[in-house]
Amino acid sequence: MWSSPFITQPSSVSQIMLRVLLALIPGIALYVWYFGPAILVSIALASATALATEAVMLKLRNRPIKPFLSDNSALLTAWLLALSIPPLAPWWMVVVGTAFAIAISKHLYGGLGNNPFNPAMIGYAVLIISFPVHMTHWLTPHALGGAELTFGEQLGYIFNGALPAGLTLDAVTMATPLDTLKTQLHLGLSVDNIRDMPIYGRLAGKGSEMVAVGFAIGGLYLLFIRIISWHLPVAFLAALFATAGVFHLVDPVHYVTPLFHWFSGAAMLGAFFILTDPVTSPTTPRGKLIFAAGAGLLTYLIRAFGGYPDGMAFATLLMNICVPLIDAWTQPKVFGKKGGGK
Repeated sequence: MWSSPFITQPSSVSQIMLRVLLALIPGIALYVWYFGPAILVSIALASATALATEAVMLKLRNRPIKPFLSDNSALLTAWLLALSIPPLAPWWMVVVGTAFAIAISKHLYGGLGNNPFNPAMIGYAVLIISFPVHMTHWLTPHALGGAELTFGEQLGYIFNGALPAGLTLDAVTMATPLDTLKTQLHLGLSVDNIRDMPIYGRLAGKGSEMVAVGFAIGGLYLLFIRIISWHLPVAFLAALFATAGVFHLVDPVHYVTPLFHWFSGAAMLGAFFILTDPVTSPTTPRGKLIFAAGAGLLTYLIRAFGGYPDGMAFATLLMNICVPLIDAWTQPKVFGKKGGGK
């Protein structure tokens, strides 16, 4: 028999962040399985840069270093950014994006709890706008490309920009499934013809669809242990599914199925790990539904009609702008007062 009182100690920030990091491991493991270990190098580089930048900024702001450095928030930003960019990205790109995410989009606004924008998505936006060519070189899944790089050769390219003699970057990299879809549609091919290309699997892109499944498994774990609530991932995935479904029903020749959008790009990573950032998302349940549904709609519109193949980062940042207004609109009424809780 359990004895009362049934009061539990709330989880600390470091414990919560650690559990989120653990939830990313299934997706990372599948990433390594299908695309090789280069992603681990990016994660390690981003982690070291994030911790170093965090320490420098805390020192400059006369804040205690150890408690903030050990809360794992900088590591989470680093992992999310590393998972959002190509695994063969040059080392300096990883460093620049991570340092910008921590120093500018986090500490410039006062540190953890004060930043209005998701730091990892700010870092991603800076990189894709500043270095668009480098952000298109994604590794080909195992057994799909004409050649494969060993781990040593991957390290050589990341740190020195050097490939083995006679091997070109195009032979070991490819455009993402979303990018390929958009390019081929502009060339006049139908969705069915494009889906017959070898880079596509049952749901979306070969390899990447399984990585998305891994992130979904991690996200369900976070739901199970109540680190995140259902409102944000469900509203985002429902809005993305519904919007894609309408366009697919109207014109299946030019618009892919909703499941393709679920398991392509950063949809699953965004639904469970990016939008659920408690600092940059609304505080009310109704506000979370509005915020995530808006992100789902914007993600689809950017993918289908925008200039970038995936819209997760920009959709998140655009909805981050709306968070104060959403929170103000959705505050519950205070008992005994008229006109809401203001």
